[in-house]
Amino acid sequence: MAEFSVYAIPGSPFGRAVLAALEEKQTGYRMVGLVPGEHRAPAHLARNPFGKMPVLEHGDFSLYETQAILRYLDRVLLEPALTPADFRAAARMDQVMNINDWYLFQGVCNVIGFQRVVGPRLMGLVADEEKIAGAMPQARVVFGELARLLGDGAYFAGDAVSLADLMVAPQVEFLRGTPEWEIVVAPHGNLVRWTERMAERDSMRATSWERVAAMAGAAN
Repeated sequence: MAEFSVYAIPGSPFGRAVLAALEEKQTGYRMVGLVPGEHRAPAHLARNPFGKMPVLEHGDFSLYETQAILRYLDRVLLEPALTPADFRAAARMDQVMNINDWYLFQGVCNVIGFQRVVGPRLMGLVADEEKIAGAMPQARVVFGELARLLGDGAYFAGDAVSLADLMVAPQVEFLRGTPEWEIVVAPHGNLVRWTERMAERDSMRATSWERVAAMAGAAN
């Protein structure tokens, strides 16, 4: 089978979701690291005209949009399955994946994660406390709902890890260690245990910011 190549900035939670899926599938891949701003350069716009990441290349096939990439990988790499066979569990997985895109990232992690982690670490920026405060009401709703949907389950779609878990975990990882963590996540014990469970998975350990940066440096 042709090699998989993933184009993303190391640290990107969406890029990490794709890399984690490839790790779960125990298949080889090449990480092509982009530097901040490079995703809007002509070379990358030829891969994705919207200037987003990640982009997956598999032989002569190119694909963008994280959910599409994850579902493609789960179809071409059959084991282990990352989509539940049960229709209702699969629908729950899809629901959580969309919550991730529209409510967890948009308005929460792209604000708090940027202000607390990305901006200071990559750009030397000082956190804008007013913007963070403005994101907190939505953050409380999002994490309350994620905790409700998780319930007593080990993972969002049942007893086995799914694409939903691999999408949400990298987003949540950005908040661990921030002052906002204790406010929006820590009160939900089941969600805290889930984050700890995900952090222990080999796929998440292998795709930490530091490891992906090293991987990209070796490949580029």
